[in-house]
Amino acid sequence: MAGQYELLLEGAQQLVFVCTKGEKYLLESGMQNLAVLANASVVIGKDGYIKAAGDVDAIRKQFSGVPFEKIIDCSGKCILPGLVDAHTHPVWAGDRVHEFAMKLAGASYMDIHQAGGGIHFTVEHTRKTPEDELLQRFKQRLLRMLRGGTTLVECKSGYGLNLETEIKMLRVIERARQELDIGVSSTYCGAHSVPKDKNTLEATDDIINIHLPKLKELDLNDEIHVDNIDVFCEKGVFDLNSTRRILQAGKDIGLQINFHGDELHPMKSAELGAELGAQAISHLEEISDEGITAMAQAKCAAVLLPTTAYMLRLKQPQARKMLKEGVIVALGSDFNPNAYCCSMPMVMHLACVNMKMSMKEALAAATINAAYALGRSNTHGSVEVGKQGDLLIINSSRWEHLIYQFGGHQELIEYVIVKGKVVYKNSNILDY
Repeated sequence: MAGQYELLLEGAQQLVFVCTKGEKYLLESGMQNLAVLANASVVIGKDGYIKAAGDVDAIRKQFSGVPFEKIIDCSGKCILPGLVDAHTHPVWAGDRVHEFAMKLAGASYMDIHQAGGGIHFTVEHTRKTPEDELLQRFKQRLLRMLRGGTTLVECKSGYGLNLETEIKMLRVIERARQELDIGVSSTYCGAHSVPKDKNTLEATDDIINIHLPKLKELDLNDEIHVDNIDVFCEKGVFDLNSTRRILQAGKDIGLQINFHGDELHPMKSAELGAELGAQAISHLEEISDEGITAMAQAKCAAVLLPTTAYMLRLKQPQARKMLKEGVIVALGSDFNPNAYCCSMPMVMHLACVNMKMSMKEALAAATINAAYALGRSNTHGSVEVGKQGDLLIINSSRWEHLIYQFGGHQELIEYVIVKGKVVYKNSNILDY
């Protein structure tokens, strides 16, 4: 056994497994009964995977005399799974702080969009910005997410709207995935908006006939790997038929369907996603009752974004109704120039306050269920033997402080661990 073990996290006041029986996701009843153990330890192997997790005395007995590369005393602290952010737009150039003032003055999202702001403003700046500069900005944002406890994040393209810039963005995502410790799920979102020089039909045909074949070629050549396909299914953007065509074409080349739906207007996006076998649909502020039923039956995850509804003053997604009716509810930050939040602890807090979720439900939605939304819950989202060793250690005797302390994660999260390696140690926390 000697030399096989990288890390021992010993004697935590609380260990939050989230789940312990290999569950791919948790529904309402499971979310309300999170697996938590007092006085517990975790062992991670040299391969970066969890080898043992449980009672401190049992772990000490099992690993008596075994050397570890590193031991962290977790007395009085809590161990949690790394957080999963299931929806972000983090590759872009061009600050949109001026639009926040417009929103505060009463302008709607579509008012700004039609005035040349919004997505098109960011597209203009992103197209002009060199790849290396985009990469540096992106890496800074990812490291900020990591310090906030996110160890797996979904990252979209979508501020190119032409083949050249979309590929530039996807290459930036691929490069960051190779260079940084944080886990990345890459999403092609070329159908984020209709380019100014095309109509919806032309843009749809361009994506299906030119963009997607190029992505398949780049994947086969081992240059860029994309996991998901996304479309902004919305009135005045991509209608239901265009959305169907693009998503099906993406599915046909092996991409998971994971798209924007029913955000500003009821579009029957949820019904479409269920029909196409979507892994997840995001937003859903305007979902229909039929859409909720369809998503529950199809085991299609609902990625809810409380930051967006909060910042745009939209009605909140119906989290309680979805949970009651058996939908798999996940959370994401929707980090983008329009909703500048890269903190999943703050997202969980908003989900509790504004969407009436419990703290247990919010944590499950930001771990195992968010991992499920990305097709990664077999390796991420809980502290279970055989899963990747992505963990947080917080400097508190109760795990709920991570949600309760709104904006307090900078002083709470002491360690962030990815694949058994300490990738962040918080220098703001003093050991007395």
